[in-house]
Amino acid sequence: MRYAHTTQENFLHLTTRPVPRLIMSLAVPTIISMLVTSFYNMADTYFVGKINTQATAAVGVVFSFMTIIQAVGFFFGHGSGNYISRRLGAQDMANAERMASTGFFLAFAIGLLLAVGGWAFLTPLSVLLGSTPTILPYTEEYLGVILLGAPFMTASLVLNNQMRFQGNAAYAMVGIVSGAVINVVLDPVLIFGLGMGIAGAAWATSVSQMCSFVLLLLMAGRGGNIRIRWRHFTPTWAFVREIVGGGTPSLARQGLASVSTMLLNVSAGAYGDAAIAGMAIVSRIGMFINSFLIGFGQGFQPVCGFNYGAGLYARVRQGFWFCVKVGFIFLLLFAIVCFGYAEEVVELFRRGDPAVVSTGAAALRWQLVTYPLGAWIIISNMMLQTIRKPVRATLLSSARQGLFFVPLIFLLPRLFGLQGVEMCQAVSDMLTFLLAIPLTCGVLAEMKANEK
Repeated sequence: MRYAHTTQENFLHLTTRPVPRLIMSLAVPTIISMLVTSFYNMADTYFVGKINTQATAAVGVVFSFMTIIQAVGFFFGHGSGNYISRRLGAQDMANAERMASTGFFLAFAIGLLLAVGGWAFLTPLSVLLGSTPTILPYTEEYLGVILLGAPFMTASLVLNNQMRFQGNAAYAMVGIVSGAVINVVLDPVLIFGLGMGIAGAAWATSVSQMCSFVLLLLMAGRGGNIRIRWRHFTPTWAFVREIVGGGTPSLARQGLASVSTMLLNVSAGAYGDAAIAGMAIVSRIGMFINSFLIGFGQGFQPVCGFNYGAGLYARVRQGFWFCVKVGFIFLLLFAIVCFGYAEEVVELFRRGDPAVVSTGAAALRWQLVTYPLGAWIIISNMMLQTIRKPVRATLLSSARQGLFFVPLIFLLPRLFGLQGVEMCQAVSDMLTFLLAIPLTCGVLAEMKANEK
């Protein structure tokens, strides 16, 4: 199997091959990467769930900070990757090389600052994330080790996204999947075999992130991928501005996801540790379900970037509609199948605690109702971000976890109690879908006019 193409081959490949087949070929490795990543996140929850309810809740609490770390990686990865794909589409290799190294080294530096800051304020940070007094010791133990992997996680996400935007998603898949497999293998060995408990789960995650980093860095020097070189590091305002413009939607989306998770933990905490654990499980399940769609959309992004940069707007629109249709059908079928087995799905992660299962199953059913709408929301956001529509993209990416979710998480629990916590994300998704329609249709109409 040939993983990479030369730069010129990539240009011809992405601008001439039939769009549906092209997106499918690029989406398969990204879908595998997303599914495996989600699976090992769920594996942490599954194995830690064998310890106790407080440990399960602690993983959910720390997940909101891991989302911040990921937000930094996606900010630099998408910001630099979007620019790289447009420059390669315009056949400007020199600026693409400079951007690749700039995004990588900036992300590693910010990841290092997050790690140092997190260690310095470990206890207040754990409380801020939503820990109750009974959960706090588990949160500190888990988070303290997770911080070790922060710079490697941010830099790995940059490498992964840059390779995807160059059209070499298979190399990115190898690095991500290898790390995920290491995590899943280490989890039971460290947690139960060596008796390390929740710290074992954290070490498994951090070690796997470091392994992914090394593999992705090696992959970046092969085939048609742009090599990371210190001499290409160019932190000029022009490059930083491009990263900010292309990466802010991702930063807003991931950053607000972290804020919303913290607020969710605080709101659920009013109803006990079981409520926090139940909502944490549903969050991981939701990530797994959406990973297919996100991976599919990531297969669309290099096609979108190259063809938009080359002025081939009809191919961009064709790819958008293809992804929306496939994503909607998949999520609809998945939602229908899972709706009747919500209790059984949640029980996989925390058997023997009826309060956790009851809260989780109710929240899962609410979210399943609006999952199919995510096809339009997610693909729209990816397209707007890739073609450099930063205002629209940032507004849309901020809506689901911020613009709508934040006021709803304060309002709905006051009106409906625990049910308000359970239904909050579903209501936010519906409102985000209604917002996404005019934001996206205007851009699609603009591209159609430009074709003529």
